[in-house]
Amino acid sequence: MPEGDTIFRAAWTLNLALAGKTVTRFETELAHLARVDDDAPVAGRTVEKVESRGKWMRMYFSGDLILLTHMLMSGSWHIYREGEPWRLPRGRMRAALHTADYVAVAFDVPIAEFHTAASIERHRSVERLGPDVLAAEFDEAEAARRLCGNPALAVGEALLRQSIVAGLGNVFKSEVCFASGVNPFRRVESLTEHEARELMRQARRMLYANATNPGMRRTTGRSDPTARLWVYERSGEACRRCGQPVVARKQGAEARVTFWCPACQPMV
Repeated sequence: MPEGDTIFRAAWTLNLALAGKTVTRFETELAHLARVDDDAPVAGRTVEKVESRGKWMRMYFSGDLILLTHMLMSGSWHIYREGEPWRLPRGRMRAALHTADYVAVAFDVPIAEFHTAASIERHRSVERLGPDVLAAEFDEAEAARRLCGNPALAVGEALLRQSIVAGLGNVFKSEVCFASGVNPFRRVESLTEHEARELMRQARRMLYANATNPGMRRTTGRSDPTARLWVYERSGEACRRCGQPVVARKQGAEARVTFWCPACQPMV
């Protein structure tokens, strides 16, 4: 599932291929994008840059036009050489951007909107985003402060709140809690200042390591491909640190499954 590391890497790849290039053709299956393209055609504009913020991606075009996308659980961006066969059926294409050399295709993207620089800052979800854990200017102390500002939440739920810290999803939620020695079902109000800062430090460390290294997600630092993650999707298996069984339970209003080791992550 796309989390901040996936979106960061996709934006970096798209930026490398498209920045500075002129759009020769724009295709979309989404009526609201097509209407904007009819009034203010994308073709002929220059791609200025592509960047991520949390789980959102922004593609900037000359003439004050921005394509904002969110992958949710199923979306993805692909980049192809012009004329290269697509790996997914055309029927799953939501938008395609052609340049002389490359085609960038958004497949199954559930959220795709055109904005101006002014309108994107008024976007309800974007406006509320907390510190981006992968941003160069990420402020660990500010992220910890925002976390502690939600004392009634369980830690695992708080880490998924994009208004607290942007970029974490269900995989890293469990992995960050384990690496920090914090039980994800503890209330935020029970955290010490050191624990809150450690959660943010581990979030930054894990996401950055995975964003800048292609391949399957890895949080343990181990080269063994069967030992990539500490606890995620390992319910009933032995904890890689203490040997006790990893457990799992649904958490929060969205009933997202959370994994942890009760021995390494006690409730006290």
